[in-house]
Amino acid sequence: MVLAVRIGDMLPVELMNTIWADRDGVHDALDDTPEGATGRPELRCLRDALRRLAADATDDDRPAGQSPVAAVAAAVDEVNRAAAAAPRWKVLLHDGDGWDRRVASAHDPAAAELATIAEQAIDLFGGPGRADLRACHAPGCVLYFVKEHPRREWCSAACGNRARVARHYRRTRS
Repeated sequence: MVLAVRIGDMLPVELMNTIWADRDGVHDALDDTPEGATGRPELRCLRDALRRLAADATDDDRPAGQSPVAAVAAAVDEVNRAAAAAPRWKVLLHDGDGWDRRVASAHDPAAAELATIAEQAIDLFGGPGRADLRACHAPGCVLYFVKEHPRREWCSAACGNRARVARHYRRTRS
């Protein structure tokens, strides 16, 4: 179970952004995974909890940005449950050509990956990085991003362009 990186943000933000929108509406990228995918219900539960915490952290009131998890306390419990699900450790590898490191687990690899994402989410929401988490307010966007530059206002250049076009349209049409 490996998430495709779309924007280059932290894994918890990438997981939150598996809910996305386009002209046809709001979509769930986890619906595209095979029905029997290991860890899929847990992945969806963690994603929904993270989106709830992000909405709280960013004061996000967008209807499409909302999560089915109603309470912040329930979202916190879900993140903590995922983080505690799989003990894991780093191992150092040497194959003669060079060094590498991997994460090993005594349990299901999908649970270990969920635990890694949940652990990064705990660092994000419980640390100073929480202040840099933003909801993208471009028209039709439901994504979150970590503001890494003082002038960054949107999750992507495409959303920034859409926001500027909408602002121009409002000025010239009113």
